[in-house]
Amino acid sequence: MTPSSAARRPQMSVEEFEQIARKAPETVRLEFINGKLGVKPVPDGDHGAIVMWLIKQCMQQRPELGLYPEQGLKVESYRLGRARPDGSLVPEDHFVGQGEWASPEGVLMTTEVTSRDSDTDLRDRKDKRDGYAAADIPVYLLIDRDACMVTVYSDPRNGKYLSRVSHPYGDTVKLPDPVGITLDTEKLKDYTH
Repeated sequence: MTPSSAARRPQMSVEEFEQIARKAPETVRLEFINGKLGVKPVPDGDHGAIVMWLIKQCMQQRPELGLYPEQGLKVESYRLGRARPDGSLVPEDHFVGQGEWASPEGVLMTTEVTSRDSDTDLRDRKDKRDGYAAADIPVYLLIDRDACMVTVYSDPRNGKYLSRVSHPYGDTVKLPDPVGITLDTEKLKDYTH
């Protein structure tokens, strides 16, 4: 076995992961991205404020949609990954009856707000981005607290987003269709510490 094939082999099956995730304490949020078990960091106050700011923006501009925090999604090729985005934008009541790990079909946008931990580069900027693209989620919004940037990924094809546009905090950011929301990101400067 070559080192590269060993690195691609999952640590466990999706079924094994889901069994572990069901038994985890409520204070622990697990994810299964790129074949690896991960613990989603507990958000700090600034992280929570950014998610609430985004929820309000979505509600004001698209009241028929909801930005659902922490809804588990089946992502990656063949739905073999499990992620908990900081937000999933869908039509209201879209997730009703889907359980802990919902299908990504019908999700218009996922959002991640970077955390203050050592894994955020690989997790939020690469692995989750690629998992959402592989699941054909039209828009991925990354709010990068380290860089004070908002990056919009769109046009998923063959497991990759073909479009990537980054804006510094303070810019007006237009999220492409099917989202169709414009964000005034000036407020994000208040959450930079």
